[in-house]
Amino acid sequence: KQGFANKLKQIWLQPDYSSAKKYANSLMDEFEAKYPEAIKTLEEGLEDSLQFFSFAEIDSRKIASTNLLERLNREVRRRTRVVGIFPSMDSYIRLVTSYLIEYSEDWCSGRSYINPKIITSIEQERSKAA
Repeated sequence: KQGFANKLKQIWLQPDYSSAKKYANSLMDEFEAKYPEAIKTLEEGLEDSLQFFSFAEIDSRKIASTNLLERLNREVRRRTRVVGIFPSMDSYIRLVTSYLIEYSEDWCSGRSYINPKIITSIEQERSKAA
């Protein structure tokens, strides 16, 4: 299993989309008999998981990673754990919403994980092409 896992990770470390697709197809052919359920799951989600190759301007590690979401969830848990017991669901929602608004403002002000200027330029290029 360790060897399969290591080879599986190599799909997303390929330099471009076509290389990743080619490597994934060869991996699926190699391990289809041994791990049929894993290969089926890989086949179903491969296209979605390779979408970060469409954004060459952005560091692929930032797009492919869930670190941003994990950090956000950890911060929400930390803030709600301090309160302990909430008097109502509305108070919980207010606390989480106020944190998310603050987080969003930080993102817009320049402390963002991905530079908003790059995202804006990508959007403009794609709207011109369409």
